[in-house]
Amino acid sequence: MKNLLKNFFIFFIILLVVSGLFYSASDAEQPKDYVGIQKLVEEINGESVESVTVEGNLLRVKLKDGSGQKVKKENGESLSALLKNFSVAPDKLAKVNIEVKDESGLSFWASMLLPIALPLLLIGVFIYFMARQIQGANVRALMFGQSQAREVKQDQDKKKQITFKDVAGVKEAKEELKEVVEFLTSPKKFLELGANIPKGVLLVGAPGTGKTLLAKAVAGEAHVPFFHMSGSEFVEMFVGVGASRVRDLFKRAKKSAPCIVFIDEIDAVGRQRGSGLGGSHDEREQTLNQILVEMDGFEPNTNVIVIAATNRPDVLDPALLRPGRFDRRVVLDEPDINDRTEILKVHSQKKPLGKEVSLRRIAERTPGFSGADLANLLNEAAILSARNGKRLIEMPELFQSIEKVMLGPERKSRVLSDKEKKITAYHEAGHALVTHILPNTDPVQKISIISRGMAGGYTLKVPLEDKRMHSRQEFLEELSVLLGGYIAEREIFGDITTGATSDLRTATHLARRMITDYGMSRELGPRTFGSREELIFLGRELHEQRDYSEKIAERIDDEIMHYLNEAAERARQIIREHKPKLEKIVEALLKQEKLEKEEFEELVKA
Repeated sequence: MKNLLKNFFIFFIILLVVSGLFYSASDAEQPKDYVGIQKLVEEINGESVESVTVEGNLLRVKLKDGSGQKVKKENGESLSALLKNFSVAPDKLAKVNIEVKDESGLSFWASMLLPIALPLLLIGVFIYFMARQIQGANVRALMFGQSQAREVKQDQDKKKQITFKDVAGVKEAKEELKEVVEFLTSPKKFLELGANIPKGVLLVGAPGTGKTLLAKAVAGEAHVPFFHMSGSEFVEMFVGVGASRVRDLFKRAKKSAPCIVFIDEIDAVGRQRGSGLGGSHDEREQTLNQILVEMDGFEPNTNVIVIAATNRPDVLDPALLRPGRFDRRVVLDEPDINDRTEILKVHSQKKPLGKEVSLRRIAERTPGFSGADLANLLNEAAILSARNGKRLIEMPELFQSIEKVMLGPERKSRVLSDKEKKITAYHEAGHALVTHILPNTDPVQKISIISRGMAGGYTLKVPLEDKRMHSRQEFLEELSVLLGGYIAEREIFGDITTGATSDLRTATHLARRMITDYGMSRELGPRTFGSREELIFLGRELHEQRDYSEKIAERIDDEIMHYLNEAAERARQIIREHKPKLEKIVEALLKQEKLEKEEFEELVKA
């Protein structure tokens, strides 16, 4: 309706403009050689007119001195009658040579028909476009239940074709998916042995680990069509539309077989059924039911492999995960240091790096970074280098980009008072000193009292190697590191500030998880406490089901306080014993605001 009104308004304006131009052209400002009828009468009476040529309403007057004039007369009135009305003497008029010329057929019909035909033509064009829009709306209404999947044909876009060479790391996942490529390219050798082609592959991994990229690489390696659709695109406000789109998607896929159907974020429609929300006609459940039928129903989908991606496999319906649906589950872990190095090499291919740049050092400083984080890191470094007027990306820009991705941009406009700056320096120095002294903590890479993101300052710690498991002693020492800034403020100033809020919250959460999740409590024994349940309509773990008594809850609180007090006392002893080193660190921070690893280790040497 909005488009119809808009088009009507446009055509109305065009009609007004064209009509105005047409009538203004007919009544345009007269040229300088046009004169009035009274002037013509005077000239005839003065015997200065040689001839008059009549062309419709136009009189072309030729004077005896050789000059010419033009006169406009009224429509439908003859020249003789006009001059008689102005009392021109017949003998004077007889001396003038009068010639009458007929108008050309084209100009005559144009003058007669254009004022009528032009508005009618514009109205006809307007009606035509309105009819087309209404027809298009009807077609779109009929297409409402059709799949919105985007099809990528590999032979049409070879330059942008993605293969396994473009996917760094995830070696095990690539090996698993190479078998899928073999199923698509040469299914005969598997069928001869009675092997069934897998119908579904579920890619499970944290956000940014390359699930979508891997699915595209499978299609690129197999040289087959690739249908891409998000799970949320199935669901609409009308019941049954999602199921209709699923049917249409698989219908298109069967016509293009062999092919790959990729459903991103399948947990949008694949959540466990029977939640009691939405009733029996819940649109999401109907869509899921249709996916289950299409993947393993009465009609076999030969050479159509469904690849789905999710970072929440725990909420998927069990029917999706059984054999015959998603036969294979491929887990994409966070990249280790070697994988991060390879990922950085892939993403830096089109970026000019300085000779001193070591991607291995960047990989060492980025534990826990996903492939998307590393790509973002290099992009931020390129932007920063361009802002600094450099032609190459160098290590300082890369190091700054790491901190920007982790903590946010520097907030240089946030000016701290001398007192706040001093408190921040002691706080960060406390973290760094406790980290350096304790044996099972990660080494300090950088200390800064310049605000980044929400942090007033920060101490950057990076492990020497990737860790998959952590010991109880490591957690206990990490609690002391988290409380190091809090204790340093208390020991030096005799008071505490709100700057330690985030540290206290993190320390409390870690201590609780040690007891309730990891079974690291010596008092409560090797068991877990409580189970978290997701509230489906909110999508967050906001509800915890208690499987322990109030007496046990009180003991858990006592254990948390014991761990935190023990960690605080450990940090207090370190700060009191090594106070001269603490003062050196603070003095250097107040002077230059940042300390790199080498500068920090020089200050804390024994």
